[in-house]
Amino acid sequence: VYRGSVKDFQGFDANQDAEALYNAMKGFGSDKEAILDLITSRSNKQRVEICQAYKSLYGKDLIADLKYELTGKFERLIVSLMRPPAYGDAKEIKDAISGVGTDEKCLIEILASRTNQEIHDLVAAYKDAYDRDLEADIVGDTSGHFKKMLVVLLQGAREEDDVVSEDLVEQDAKDLLEAGELKWGTDEAQFIYILGRRSRQHLRLVFDEYLKIAGKPIERSIRGELSGDFEKLMLAVVKCIRSTAEYFAERLYKAMKGLGTRDNTLIRIMVSRSEIDMLDIREVFRTKYEKSLYNMIKEDTSGEYKKALLKLCGGDDDAAGEFFPEAAQVAYRMWELSAVKVELQGTVQPAGDFNDDGDAQVLRKAMKGLGTDEGAIIEVVTKRSNAQRQQILKAYKAHYGRDLMADLKSELSGSLAKLILGLMLTPAQYDAKQLRKAVEGAGTDESVLIEIMATRNNQEIRAINKAYQEAYNKSLEDDLSSDTSGHFKRILVSLALGNRDEGPENLTEAHEDAKKLADVSSNDSSDSLETRFLSILCTRSYPHLRRVFQEFIKMTNHDVEHAIKKRMSGDVRDAFVAIVRSVKNKPAFFADKLYKSMKGAGTDERTLTRIMISRSEIDLFNIRGEFIDLFDKSLHHMIEKDTSGDYRKALLALCGGED
Repeated sequence: VYRGSVKDFQGFDANQDAEALYNAMKGFGSDKEAILDLITSRSNKQRVEICQAYKSLYGKDLIADLKYELTGKFERLIVSLMRPPAYGDAKEIKDAISGVGTDEKCLIEILASRTNQEIHDLVAAYKDAYDRDLEADIVGDTSGHFKKMLVVLLQGAREEDDVVSEDLVEQDAKDLLEAGELKWGTDEAQFIYILGRRSRQHLRLVFDEYLKIAGKPIERSIRGELSGDFEKLMLAVVKCIRSTAEYFAERLYKAMKGLGTRDNTLIRIMVSRSEIDMLDIREVFRTKYEKSLYNMIKEDTSGEYKKALLKLCGGDDDAAGEFFPEAAQVAYRMWELSAVKVELQGTVQPAGDFNDDGDAQVLRKAMKGLGTDEGAIIEVVTKRSNAQRQQILKAYKAHYGRDLMADLKSELSGSLAKLILGLMLTPAQYDAKQLRKAVEGAGTDESVLIEIMATRNNQEIRAINKAYQEAYNKSLEDDLSSDTSGHFKRILVSLALGNRDEGPENLTEAHEDAKKLADVSSNDSSDSLETRFLSILCTRSYPHLRRVFQEFIKMTNHDVEHAIKKRMSGDVRDAFVAIVRSVKNKPAFFADKLYKSMKGAGTDERTLTRIMISRSEIDLFNIRGEFIDLFDKSLHHMIEKDTSGDYRKALLALCGGED
């Protein structure tokens, strides 16, 4: 099925189009609208024919005339569209290695994403256009393992056999693990050989196997074992093996997000993918970033340049509101990955040679007399497990007859006080306190209720209920019921029971559950819709729900999260989405919350503090890994940049390291 956004123009006449372009550029000024309308609505093959017809009719070079008449980004875009794909790639690479410095990102994008045939065509086009050998030029302009991998990719010799050997899959996964994680140093040659030569289908299975035996995705190992441009190249290869459309969706998003636009990247991708997989890229973009590629281009560009890019984009998926097979495949792959058992690790471990009395003395000394030694307090509190902190509380009371919590409260202030005092509470006490704050007073903080209730397991929920009753002489269920209403209340009350099934998946029941969710039509009453989702999402076990979500995608080509967003609104939607994301990948859910708490102007310190405290002994190490995978920056780096003083020092101690 053709997945490009630009198709052959029906009733095409090369001479007629050549004449129209000549007239658009004749005389004073040029009709840019006519030029962009015509060129963006013809396929590349038809544009090549127009160039030939233009030369025959007027004895002039069309590309040279377009360069003369147009300017800036619009000129670069239109001229790029006139070149055959292989010659377009050749021009991009020539520009990337010419002059001072090298545009490694351009080399990586092109060579990591092209098929064998596209690579062969590129090498031939480069030779034809510049009378130079592409491999020799790249070897002369790059170095080390980065150069070696580029040379391997330039051969266009990736295996294309769809028949996969299970034994070889297991062996390759084992070899990659032994070449990196299990080796002192890294055997880069093994990474180059396997990732540069094996077929796409084979490598997808290798990546799945690697996740099973290593307990982490191959991308995370590459980040840990490799560095520099070589690391970026290998990550690009892995991303393209998994999903070329997802790779380009991510490249386009990064080209436009934040201040400024990387126009060269934007132009190169919009031109090169317009007749290959632009529809797939659009679909993945809409799913992954919750906005359409069309709208992001519209917001980030202007003038004729914008109009031409939007034509190449081919449509607005926000307006269509659809979810398509490529996006479903990406979502399905993510569900499959999430089903693999990964060991959860906190960043705070019990201190060796722990001495509760000694720590109590250190803390007393830090708070005694004039001034407070915040550094000493941070060193003790952040480097002890919660169980050890509870022992310190008792030792402090026994030794000094004083309440450590009260002393900390009087000596510390602001964000640091909230963080340190939160760490001194048991996890259940801390969650109970956060829930109480969310429901007391004017207004309700629904986001806190959702975050805690949607992500805690049965044992944690029961402990929270007990702590809440002890602290406030009220049941959590009663407070939730009196402070919320409707379906949102029913969801929270159901979760507050702590009665989620804990058994394994049942394929037959999962199929029936998926059918129940998928069969809810827009004609059904709203009550029936929410009730069906509640009865499944709030009661089934996590392994079972993962299977339900996979079955849902198979049945509908929709991701269940997309279906929730399309059918529901407000707190009910947010609660169900949080449950789905928690089931899918809890560390990724918290990584996203942490990122949003720090991005942009200002910092949501309440969310940042709450998550750093509550996950520090459960899965903060995994959250760190997901954070860098999702946002290409480390949690440590973002905390360092976004906070300050002793609060920052304490957060970084909890974070546990720079990735």
